[in-house]
Amino acid sequence: MKPVLRIFCCFFISAIFVVATAGICYSQLPEGQHVPLFSLKDVKGRNYDLSSMKNQPMVIIYFFDVDSRPSQEGLLNIDQLSKQYKDADLMVWGVTRSSTNKVNKFIATIQPSFPVLIDSSGVSDLYHARLILPTICILGPDLKLLDYFQGGGRTTEVMLVKLAERKLQRKQTKIARAISEKVVKKNPKNVRAKTVQGYAELKEGKLDEAEKTFYNLSRKKGEAEVLGKEGLSTVYAKKGQTEKALKVAREVEEKAADRAQVHVVKGNLLYRQNKVKEAEGEYKKAIRKKGSEPYQSAVAYNQLGRIHAGRGNYKKSRELYDQAVAMDPYYIEATSNKGLTYEREGNWEKALEAYRKAQAVDPNDPFTTVLADNAQKRLLMEKDLEKKRMLEDKVKELVARYNGGIREDVSGEDSWTSRAVILSFFDFMETGGLAERDGFVAVISARLTRQLEASGRVQVVGRILVERLVKALGIDQKDLADKETTLRLARALGATLLVKGSVYYLPGGPLLKINMMDTDSSEKSNVITRQFSSEITVKKDMHWLNREILTNIILHYPLQAYVVEVSGHQVLVNLGSREGVVTGTIFNVIEESAPVVYKGKSFQPDPSVIAQVHVIKIEPEFSYGHIKNQRRPIKPDDKLRENIDNLSKIGDKIHIW
Repeated sequence: MKPVLRIFCCFFISAIFVVATAGICYSQLPEGQHVPLFSLKDVKGRNYDLSSMKNQPMVIIYFFDVDSRPSQEGLLNIDQLSKQYKDADLMVWGVTRSSTNKVNKFIATIQPSFPVLIDSSGVSDLYHARLILPTICILGPDLKLLDYFQGGGRTTEVMLVKLAERKLQRKQTKIARAISEKVVKKNPKNVRAKTVQGYAELKEGKLDEAEKTFYNLSRKKGEAEVLGKEGLSTVYAKKGQTEKALKVAREVEEKAADRAQVHVVKGNLLYRQNKVKEAEGEYKKAIRKKGSEPYQSAVAYNQLGRIHAGRGNYKKSRELYDQAVAMDPYYIEATSNKGLTYEREGNWEKALEAYRKAQAVDPNDPFTTVLADNAQKRLLMEKDLEKKRMLEDKVKELVARYNGGIREDVSGEDSWTSRAVILSFFDFMETGGLAERDGFVAVISARLTRQLEASGRVQVVGRILVERLVKALGIDQKDLADKETTLRLARALGATLLVKGSVYYLPGGPLLKINMMDTDSSEKSNVITRQFSSEITVKKDMHWLNREILTNIILHYPLQAYVVEVSGHQVLVNLGSREGVVTGTIFNVIEESAPVVYKGKSFQPDPSVIAQVHVIKIEPEFSYGHIKNQRRPIKPDDKLRENIDNLSKIGDKIHIW
């Protein structure tokens, strides 16, 4: 063959190969669809079936070659993070077509935290992962493909940033920051990795740090400026700096008119100013923008859903919530909001189904855990005919008490011995901005109920009973705002304390104000306030509230009892666990003095403390104590009053700290 012809033929064949392989390069699985299922084994013969991972929130399938270091780069980065952060929750399957011997050498050298599966059945072909390695698939709930990457180098960096964003969507801020910091360390110019850092700080409530991160980005040109200012507008809005937030938002609109985030920020600010129509308009603008991240558009759909739910248009709100989840499968706020629309229609089965879906994505979410538990209880109640009948009879009894203006009958009890402290929660008034999560008040009251009852010191009137009584009496929300009406309801329910309050949705989080009123004397009340900074701190905030409420109850309602009998240094007390006595409770044995009259004036001296009784054993109605610091012999019918000088020890015993 002539040289020129040979060169032409070689060139022609090479061109055909490039075109063919290019076609394969760009062939990929469709995002948002279920991936092909497979079953592969590792070098020890253990079987891994992808169908078993259906309920996992995230799975990473990483196709690679054990002889190619570039194809392993991203995998090794993920492995290092898994080993460094035990709670990283990085579920990875490595898949290779390499030989068993080579895989064994790789495992011996790397000692990966993930299984390496040998593809001997064409799985790589199903995923278009034969010619281009690595090929990485990030799978979301129900094994739907979220992200698909092919190639190493720059693509590995893009993949890691996307993984960080997905972790951020799941509120796993620590690992999201760790991944982004790793990327930035290698490439300080990676704008998107720095943006993830800023939003992670924002979700953790570290507003000053987030502001600094976004400000530094905003000082650069191009994409960095837009993303930086977008983040800054969000930070300023969270800080309540409305004018600064709007100013920066306008700058983003001028630079990048197709971004959605600033319209969400503006919508939230307008809603807080009670400009609901204008806010709705901004959210609608946001969902029409095509240049934003899907998870940002998801928030806009969710906020629109909340507006429609507030109007009672639950069908429309559910459609919007579904669109939000379609945009961001980890956006469980929309899923739990959807459940609440079913709750309000009395469809507890559908509500529970929604909450279960949210729990599958994030089992640790404090909101959906409480909502699902409540829905489960409601369903069981509906199916238990005997319990339903008993509830209906109880409601009839309470209606009669309410109409007669009487309390629960406690005749026969002495006036000194403590009764159990009973709390009755009523719905709190909600004002201010539009939170992404619906049901904040229901969740807070349910969690407080569980924590307070677990202390043993307090009994809480069931939410179902309160709701049924209010419904039976035909009392509406306007009536419940009336202090005398709610006091009358609380007295009919036999409550010692009426707990009402308000929630004001501030940019930085809800401000909760709780007012605890004594039902005998409404002038006797205590107010507790708490600013919730972010969802991440909900558990911490709840422990604080629980502590404050219990501390107030102990201070204002100390336990009082009588000595029943004395045996040596041990006494029997007529109060037990039903009234809140716990092991370690200290009672003062008191002796009341006669009034002192001096020059026509009379006053009552404080009782003398003649001994202490340290409780060492408790039963439901009685407790046993050991006498200490005795000044005279203790006898039956001596009065006892709880010693609250050492409140921290009491707190340790009844879990208020």
